Amino acid sequence: MQWCNVTAGIASLAILAAGVSSLRAETPLERGTYLMHSIVACGNCHTPKGPQGDVPGMELAGGVDFKEDVFTAIAPNITPDAETGIGKWTDAQIITAIREGKRPDGTIIGPPMPIALYRGMADDDVKAIVAYLRNVKPIANKVAKSQYKIPLPPSYGPPVTNVAPVSRTDKVAYGKYLASSLGHCVECHSTPGANGAPDSVNHTGGGGMHFNGPWGVSYAANITPAALGKYSDDDIKNAITQGVRPDGSRLMPPMAYGYYANIAPADLDAIVAYLRTLKPL
Repeated sequence: MQWCNVTAGIASLAILAAGVSSLRAETPLERGTYLMHSIVACGNCHTPKGPQGDVPGMELAGGVDFKEDVFTAIAPNITPDAETGIGKWTDAQIITAIREGKRPDGTIIGPPMPIALYRGMADDDVKAIVAYLRNVKPIANKVAKSQYKIPLPPSYGPPVTNVAPVSRTDKVAYGKYLASSLGHCVECHSTPGANGAPDSVNHTGGGGMHFNGPWGVSYAANITPAALGKYSDDDIKNAITQGVRPDGSRLMPPMAYGYYANIAPADLDAIVAYLRTLKPL
């Protein structure tokens, strides 16, 4: 099953948004469209899947489940539907949910939502994502609540106030931002620590996390220079955007290469530049 496929219409829209941005300043909706259809890829978890990938007409309607030993997480409906989605949430409440992992009723959002990384999402980018969510088709789709066998934290840290943008002229710094606060690549690809959670501080990019799904069990690859040292830049880009290794073998889900195919060339260059700087593990 192509877990991460995106329709041609979505791809075209993302490419159009990227093209517009090269001619003039992006609007929040244009930026949000690009992010959501590329590196951020919320639909990889929040859009229901069928044999051919994303179920048409159900973008971000939720219901995908993630079963691990300590939790069964159900991706919520994040369309603007007032009763089963986030239509009654304010912009500030949506931003708090994304960056702080707290719903309007005060309850905490659990894994696999990568809140610790989303806390670093720049103000302009999180507002752009909200602008996109406001324009998604509302879909009535009530989903079950996630169940956790582990206690969730009372919070993921102090309230996030202002997060400045990362300069795109600093290729490595911007690549780190793309691969962490936006794309959470280091969340999936870092080596599990003693508690089973990825250690993105001491073992960034070391690989080894496992993922259960309809495809079976997959393991996150080592993306440090110890593993990617023999890959050319184009090899890495092909793996990210096409799901194909240099030897021609295909990557398994949940790698969101169907969305990553829409990442702008300059952003891909930045991500590769950042990966080259990781400590070899």
